[in-house]
Amino acid sequence: MEDKRILYVSSEVVPYLAENEVSIMSYDVPKMVNDQGGQIRIFMPRYGNINERRHQLHEVIRLSGMNLVVNDLDMPLIIKVASIPKERIQVYFIDNDEYFKRKATFEDEDGKLYEDNDERAIFFAKGVVETVKKLNWVPDIIHVHGWMASLLPIYMKHYYKDEALFSNTKIVTSVYAKSFEGNLNNELLNKIKFDGVPESAIQVLKEPNYENLIKASIQHSDAVIVASESLTSSLTKFIESSEKPFLPFFPKEDYAEHYLNFYKNQVL
Repeated sequence: MEDKRILYVSSEVVPYLAENEVSIMSYDVPKMVNDQGGQIRIFMPRYGNINERRHQLHEVIRLSGMNLVVNDLDMPLIIKVASIPKERIQVYFIDNDEYFKRKATFEDEDGKLYEDNDERAIFFAKGVVETVKKLNWVPDIIHVHGWMASLLPIYMKHYYKDEALFSNTKIVTSVYAKSFEGNLNNELLNKIKFDGVPESAIQVLKEPNYENLIKASIQHSDAVIVASESLTSSLTKFIESSEKPFLPFFPKEDYAEHYLNFYKNQVL
């Protein structure tokens, strides 16, 4: 992976949030590629429950300041950055007071999904791409982890399809076990259509539940990695019938070699 550039876009990353399948792999896989001589960047949302002082986040003024349009509203983009201790890995945080200041990730104190999680996901997808454009850092691969990042492949294939910077960039989606019950806001499909994405490309989002978000991400990706041992049978069948190159699940002690070979032989 010498000098290959991989952009990791994740809902959650340790050590900034609690350990779970997504947050651990969103740290382990970039570290593995970094150790192999690859160039990496990690992007995640700056949720309000991330301790900025402890993790030494600081705003990057030259990257902040633009407004992103979400459902016809201008939302200011703030970019913060931190380094994972001892790893020389930079993590970029997509921030906005309206969407990310609250002191939890996806749910309120009653365990109810935030009503604007759909808009947060749109803002996150656009914020990542706009920041990478400002960095003028061209990724060979964009590797997506977690449902909050699942709209990024859609935006890359439609909203940003004419960006010359990404003309040779491949998109990989890692698929994890179900992480939330219920649906996001039922207006999600219309909010994505507002950005010029054809409804025919996102029909599956008429019911914006976890599985359909992941299916939409797979549809707009170039390759798929099964990152959980226990996926639903319907999601497994969807991956197998997608005609995308896919890597089956491998346990932690075995995944590194398989991921690297998959990147080299099936994606790049």
